[in-house]
Amino acid sequence: MRYNERELLSLARQPAEKAAEIRMSVPKKGSVLKKRLVKLVVNFLFYFRTDEAEPIGALLLEHCRITKEEENVFSISFIEEPERKYCFECATEEQCQEWVEALKRASYEFLRRSLIFYRNEIQKMTGKVRVALQALLGAAGFGWQQLPAL
Repeated sequence: MRYNERELLSLARQPAEKAAEIRMSVPKKGSVLKKRLVKLVVNFLFYFRTDEAEPIGALLLEHCRITKEEENVFSISFIEEPERKYCFECATEEQCQEWVEALKRASYEFLRRSLIFYRNEIQKMTGKVRVALQALLGAAGFGWQQLPAL
């Protein structure tokens, strides 16, 4: 995926699906948990110093594994680099579970699997896929031209 710094900064300023101040560590030797503002926008997880407006980093939530480690700790690791692991400590177990679920739903892979599932369900019920998906996507604000070939 190609993107530039200006595009990422613009995306980081968009309204978040989920945001909170939680403790986080990055995959460096001797890395400690630090309080960060973490913001989920589409399939990017941005993290900020709590007193700064620009992100200090971003994780593209594709080809990654989101794992609940402990009661209120979860991690994100990448399939190509499993040793590159980001850890997050939430205030409560409930907050941790909410983050894990939101992050798992944020990837393109999840959305694609969901679209395929619903396409098959619509076809089973109606026998008409494209018309029903056009109506569904139209209601969600997408045009029929954006309907992917599956």
